[in-house]
Amino acid sequence: MPAFQLAGIRQFIAGSLYLCFFLFKKTPWPKGKQWKSILILSLLNFVLSNGLSTWGVKYITSGLGAIIGAMVPVWIVIISLFNGERITRLAVLGILVCFGGVCVIFYEHLLDFLQPDFQFGIVLSIIATITWAFGTLYTKKKAASFNPYFSLGLQMFISSISIFTFIGATGTGIPLSEIPAGSWWSIAYLVIFGSILTFIAFIYALQKLPTELSSVYAYINPIVAVILGSLIFGEPLTTAIIFGGSVTLIGLYLINFAMRKKTLGSVSTLD
Repeated sequence: MPAFQLAGIRQFIAGSLYLCFFLFKKTPWPKGKQWKSILILSLLNFVLSNGLSTWGVKYITSGLGAIIGAMVPVWIVIISLFNGERITRLAVLGILVCFGGVCVIFYEHLLDFLQPDFQFGIVLSIIATITWAFGTLYTKKKAASFNPYFSLGLQMFISSISIFTFIGATGTGIPLSEIPAGSWWSIAYLVIFGSILTFIAFIYALQKLPTELSSVYAYINPIVAVILGSLIFGEPLTTAIIFGGSVTLIGLYLINFAMRKKTLGSVSTLD
């Protein structure tokens, strides 16, 4: 099916499940300016970020997509610095080391950036990472103003309606009856693990961890992917993958160490 339609179906089902749960719990609906935040996050996190990344990977290799996806923490650091936030040099170094490790893992795809046929997908994927970075920072800023998990369901549901409207206006979708059973099972997996469980963990991490640390999942994803690829599909664990994974783990340690040092410094200052 068209990639954008896949994103819309996934978000519609996941958003509906979220809404059903909170309606059953009789959770109060958002009021006034809270709707403004939800609409902005719906556009940033799902219409643009999730929608464009799903669409963009259709035109590029998965390895190139992994490299571009690993740019999210870098964008977050850049945006945070422009906003006047203080980030330790060690944390910045750790993020850059992590990004370098991901590039090593997928080094064979670095030259894909120069392929003319991939340009459209590269542009879509980069826009998706930038909007996700803005959405992450905005989510952390507004999470306390309204139930963030209920907000997440509303964002998914609203974004799915926007995507379906776009698909209907452009005639780029296919009838649901033409979607094979295997694709529906894939959608079910994406809904349960990719949209519900993962986003619950992501929102929780944003609430409990510094932004720089909560965004480094982008560096863990490729490591998990290559390990699962080896265990499930027998894909080879090359020297580049092992070395790049080790470099990424070193970068993660530097970020974590920098965050702990920053926290201890704050406690000492308060004392």
